Amino acid sequence: MKLYCDTGRLVELRDFLQGILSDTTMSEVEQHQVILAVEEVAANLIIHSHDCNPKEFIEINVSRDKKLLKIEIIDSGEKFNILEYQEPDITEVIKSKRKGGLGIILVKRIMDKIEFESFQNKNICRLYKILKSK
Repeated sequence: MKLYCDTGRLVELRDFLQGILSDTTMSEVEQHQVILAVEEVAANLIIHSHDCNPKEFIEINVSRDKKLLKIEIIDSGEKFNILEYQEPDITEVIKSKRKGGLGIILVKRIMDKIEFESFQNKNICRLYKILKSK
């Protein structure tokens, strides 16, 4: 899927993922969690790496077999390695009543494995979810 960098287009991403995930062994709750995780990464890229420029886009590729779901999010914006992200102290976030900053924590908790690769002008974030058998 090619997703143009406009946060209003995130609904297209949700619909795309829902169509794929509805045909897996994942529960409805797990499906929504994975959609939330992918949407969080995509939204961060759209906002922070591409400044919501609707002429730019990110690419989302999904593959799966009976045991594993793999989602690749590819972009050519500013590099952001999700694995190097330093989680904020949640207590401090609550005390300061700061909005935002917790999405990456959710992604790390929802997904079973995360990989990040950057080469030339491409960044690839791979999110993995283990599929349980019926």
